[in-house]
Amino acid sequence: MNADADPSGELARAWPALGISGRIRVRPEDFQVREDLGFEPDGDGEHCLLLVRKTGCNTQWVADQLASAGAIAAREVGYSGLKDRHAVTEQWFSVPARAMRRLEDTDLSAIGIELLCAAGHRRKLRRGVHQRNHFRIRISGMVCGSGWRELLESRLAMIAASGVPNYFGDQRFGRRGGNIELVRRLAAGQRMGRRDRGFALSAARSQIFNAVLSARVRDGSWNRLLSGDVAALHGTRSVFSVTAVDETLEQRLRIQDIHPSGPMWGRGELATGGDVAALENKIAAEYPAAAAVAIEAGMKQERRPLRLTVADLAWEMSDESLTLSFNLLKGGFATTVLRELAEVSDASETQDFLRSNT
Repeated sequence: MNADADPSGELARAWPALGISGRIRVRPEDFQVREDLGFEPDGDGEHCLLLVRKTGCNTQWVADQLASAGAIAAREVGYSGLKDRHAVTEQWFSVPARAMRRLEDTDLSAIGIELLCAAGHRRKLRRGVHQRNHFRIRISGMVCGSGWRELLESRLAMIAASGVPNYFGDQRFGRRGGNIELVRRLAAGQRMGRRDRGFALSAARSQIFNAVLSARVRDGSWNRLLSGDVAALHGTRSVFSVTAVDETLEQRLRIQDIHPSGPMWGRGELATGGDVAALENKIAAEYPAAAAVAIEAGMKQERRPLRLTVADLAWEMSDESLTLSFNLLKGGFATTVLRELAEVSDASETQDFLRSNT
């Protein structure tokens, strides 16, 4: 594999395919996301937190609409995470308190935005401050082989108990992998705007991480600690080096209190050692453009868990559909859960293609 490799190429799966296929996002209501900040608004302050329900529009577009309606600069609107366009999502934004009078006089529902609540807050929302996302996803038009219900029930139980590989989803790489082209252009020295540069850097680091994780899935160590690993504490940024794996670490691993981690590439030495570091360096060398742009941008070596915990997993089945609900910590991709259950096609991609060619 080389720097020109397509990130949508086949990444290793934790378990064999079940022979089930289906579609997601046939309607926006089939993919629902609710953002959980993990804290309550202060109740007063120079800003207001707005809980917004949006349908069929992306986060930046909503932020721009709030800025326009509130007669404020776009940079004054805050939000924590980017949410799916082809979905119904509930997400928090912040605006200066002075914008509220104009916003209250605007019919946001006419453009697919519903204001659910507003509360005073002392600070503008910053990126990445939310704690988790709750998903409710319907896979429809399912085609299944014999005995599929029992197989699917067993797989769902395994995911609830063991998690899934924590891959970055295709969204990170842009439509048809377009952000990887940005990586190549940035590595070639092409100047680009802040937005495209940010997409390129995110895609570069994610590409290397996914490749390392895929290798660990293939050798069966994505959910095991190895000597030389760096363990990540669940739900925090804290990590520690593993020199030897004892029963205490094994137990913490079983209950998903800690996870093995992979590299978010950048400057400096890897925190891993031995065979783990050798694998990570080998794979980074196979992606020279991605590694180079991360280093040249001054990004530091960081770690990301190799395993994604799927909390509060519940499901409903019919003969032709499966509806899932679960919670993921921020940074987790729902599509990485789905890929361990079925071969899923995204109806929104077909809809976008048809719109762009009419």
